[in-house]
Amino acid sequence: MRIGIDSTPLLIRSAGVKNYLYRWIASLRDAASSDKIEAFPFLRSLGPLDHEHSVVERIPTFWRLLLLHLANTAGTPILDPLTSRYDVFHVSNLIRRRPLRTLVTATVYDFTCRLMPQFHTAANIEADRLLDENIFAKADGLIAISENTRADAVRFLGIPADRISVIYPGVPDDFFHAAPTKSGKPYILSLGTIEPRKNIDTLLDAWLALSPSIRDEYELVIAGPVGWSSDNTMARIRGGVPGVRHLGYVPESDLPGLTAGATLLAYPSLYEGFGFPVAQAMAAGVPIVTSNVSCLPEVAGDGALLVDPRSVEELSAALDRLLTSPSLRKTLGERGAVRAERYRWSVCARESLDFFHRL
Repeated sequence: MRIGIDSTPLLIRSAGVKNYLYRWIASLRDAASSDKIEAFPFLRSLGPLDHEHSVVERIPTFWRLLLLHLANTAGTPILDPLTSRYDVFHVSNLIRRRPLRTLVTATVYDFTCRLMPQFHTAANIEADRLLDENIFAKADGLIAISENTRADAVRFLGIPADRISVIYPGVPDDFFHAAPTKSGKPYILSLGTIEPRKNIDTLLDAWLALSPSIRDEYELVIAGPVGWSSDNTMARIRGGVPGVRHLGYVPESDLPGLTAGATLLAYPSLYEGFGFPVAQAMAAGVPIVTSNVSCLPEVAGDGALLVDPRSVEELSAALDRLLTSPSLRKTLGERGAVRAERYRWSVCARESLDFFHRL
């Protein structure tokens, strides 16, 4: 079977989708025996994963993005000749027209634009609407990255549940045996793009609500690039919140050690499709405080303390409970490590190939 994977998100600045797509293609190629996995458009090999830059050089990136623009503008006259060679073509979240001469699949990540439009630009909301109507509603099969995402797809798009297969993404193997990065003070880690949905302001309030003795012993390390609608949050961080350190963007190669070195991960996101930092922390044996909403209880299971992400009091109390109880941290870390075994890229690849063959 010849499977085409639309890889255009690898050509732009992106975080979660780019990470998923890069690792997924690599794992599919490793797992495929008689199947041929091709990265569209014409990406024979993938360069280093960098969320800030394309995986290929500037000129090749330009021509591929131009092809994407033409395909979205002209539609099938461009896409059909390029995709008809595939038995299945898996569309990314950047293609807006469904090819007609092959089976079409896509991955459903989340519905944050529908649930929290106040956190997104009008352009993002319109792009998601086109994706919902032109791709998801017309696809021959869909992959959802969590049960929660599948339920959202059924609820918002009216897609029958049996057309959507839940296949969890994976965690890079480096997280499962990561050596902790050496640091001065023990630290609470917050990981992710600085944008409203990540709820960093509530985390800062919860940090300041901790007792002075705890804040003297630990620091709060915030790792992640600056995203959209983050001016107020960044002004607060740059203004100097006591005990808080912002690292900015952290390269993929440094994330396993940074994660493994944390005393705990604090991830009070308001909504996630999967929540990579949670799965990565569990793989590294790090206990977690995260939200009791969307997919996060599903992904974290018994490897985390769950809180109302809008409650400063609940979040601060959970942080205090973990920071003052080494035995609870050990228990949650061990439970999380066991649960993380289901989030192996090899498992995701095998289930994905089964999905394509069933289709």
